[in-house]
Amino acid sequence: MLYGFLVSDSLSIIRKRSDFLAANRGVRVARPGFVLLAHPNGGLGKRFGVTVTKKIGNAVVRNRMKRRFRELLRAALPSSGLADHDHVLIGREGGVERDFALLGEELAAALARATAGKGDPPRRRPAPGKPHGRGR
Repeated sequence: MLYGFLVSDSLSIIRKRSDFLAANRGVRVARPGFVLLAHPNGGLGKRFGVTVTKKIGNAVVRNRMKRRFRELLRAALPSSGLADHDHVLIGREGGVERDFALLGEELAAALARATAGKGDPPRRRPAPGKPHGRGR
């Protein structure tokens, strides 16, 4: 691989919004720097995507975080990724300041949990019509 710019034949990049939304229905593993989503994609091979919201920071910060996550995924997924799954990393606050080696260890642990099917419990949403926030 030349300077890490090429994506191997076994990996492809998720580009469609519908694929990102579908990944949200899969296994969710939260770590301090990111959240990993893994969802079966029906035989399309190992695919990955990265998303970072504007809450994290300005464009420079978000792009730096995305570059770091893409490099982590390119290194880890060929050997540790789930076959025929979409893998999505969602950046969390503080993820850009975390040590790169530490992020790699966290990604390896998250992939191991996802492989074992031990995801975190689903996020709870308030029932329609029920108060939330400060109870108003």
